[in-house]
Amino acid sequence: MRVRAIAVGGALLLLTGCGAADMTKQASPFANAQGAKSVTLSVQSWVGAQANVAVAQYLLEHKLGYRVDTVQVDEVPAWDALSQGRVDAIMEDWGHPEQEQRYVKDKKTITPGGGLGVTGHIGWYVPTYFAKQHPDVTNWKNLNKYASQLRTAESGGKGQLMDGSPSYVTNDKALVKNLDLDYQVVFAGSEAAQITQMKQFAKEKKPFLTYWYAPQWLFKKVPMTEVKLPAYKEGCDADPAKITCAYPHTPLQKYLNTDFAKSGGKAAALLKRFKWTTEDQNQVSLMIADQKLTPEEAAKKWVDSHASTWKAWLS
Repeated sequence: MRVRAIAVGGALLLLTGCGAADMTKQASPFANAQGAKSVTLSVQSWVGAQANVAVAQYLLEHKLGYRVDTVQVDEVPAWDALSQGRVDAIMEDWGHPEQEQRYVKDKKTITPGGGLGVTGHIGWYVPTYFAKQHPDVTNWKNLNKYASQLRTAESGGKGQLMDGSPSYVTNDKALVKNLDLDYQVVFAGSEAAQITQMKQFAKEKKPFLTYWYAPQWLFKKVPMTEVKLPAYKEGCDADPAKITCAYPHTPLQKYLNTDFAKSGGKAAALLKRFKWTTEDQNQVSLMIADQKLTPEEAAKKWVDSHASTWKAWLS
């Protein structure tokens, strides 16, 4: 998930948001099917992206009569799959300027689908109970002071900065190096593993420092406070190796395969109009990740109580 398409991952997307197995070589039987009333959606591994797809899929199937297939693809490979017509739409992109240039502006094989209505932000966070005990920890300049309290068995004698999946786009290793911080980036492996670790730390009231992102339902269960990094300014992340600034706030975007955007009929129109709030996304995400509803069950509950929102997407 995230802001720049650089080699290592981070949120989110992650952060985005976020990553999953590369399945771009497994073409969906439904994608770009000429004349068939079917749609294939790319679904990233973080739960906010799953919430978008769940609601879109429910509406496409139950209100418009489409057959919907979902394919889990990492962020950058998802752009390749979208360009090739292996998937029809990406519902949540955190900003990949290189792919936008290649596929939207140069090849024109991908068409912008409009804003999702949600603004994403990646940052470093500590649990609020720790921030209340040590208010100065929320300034990056004081992080080294707390490195010893944030050590783990995995961080090699340094403080631990916990990231999610190695496939997420992240600036964290460069930030730790360039800001001269006594920390080691440790990957939990996935959003789910990261959440499990944070919930365990919170249960034991242990301090932790983590890469995390908003919107995210976990903030309701584990209140966290952002650590202020050097302010983001346009272009400050242009060179991934020299980054010393915070992550930007990113209005999340949708993208459609260009052929699908032109010939996808009511399905393409719905996906272009799909726009909801951070609160909407978090509500569905919470049902999926915390209340353990299936994505379809969570989507149905949201659809049943938000008719005034989604009916505008069908008109």
